[in-house]
Amino acid sequence: MSRKRKISLTEEELVLALRNREKIAVEALYDMYSASLYGVISRIIDDTATAEDVLQETFIKIWNSFSSYSAEKGRLFTWMVNIARNLSIDKIRSKDFKNQNKNQDLENNVTFIDEQSSTVYKPELLGIKELVDTLKPEQRSILELVYFKGYTHVEAADELGVPLGTIKTRLRMAILQLRKYFN
Repeated sequence: MSRKRKISLTEEELVLALRNREKIAVEALYDMYSASLYGVISRIIDDTATAEDVLQETFIKIWNSFSSYSAEKGRLFTWMVNIARNLSIDKIRSKDFKNQNKNQDLENNVTFIDEQSSTVYKPELLGIKELVDTLKPEQRSILELVYFKGYTHVEAADELGVPLGTIKTRLRMAILQLRKYFN
């Protein structure tokens, strides 16, 4: 049973439908954002089945916690990406996930490598890579670790050998610089 066409709403229409708990909101969310959110998740989680589970958890969390979304604080997509990213990081830090990865056999690992060559999320197609490339090298390296590789601020500080405060300051400056492109 396949649906005829994909649903596409403006951000304002989608927000209103989500606030009113309308069925079309769930369908539109999936049609409009599943590929992008899956891309964010799969950059952090290599296992396809786990990434798909986290995508489903992301949509459930968006639906259940939509009352906490505020348009004044940022765009809907940014809020949803943060949910997907945080759930992905939580998943890879969980004991179950760590144990599962220790028990993967060689055949599964080869399959993971093959599947990664066809990942949906390609920042270069969205123009994000070019925007990130305009940042200072010290900002770019922190942004890549924290947002594209799922490092915590503390892990990024350890990896780069700089103080935690410096990481936070550079990351904030990078985000402010990138925001200029969207205002």
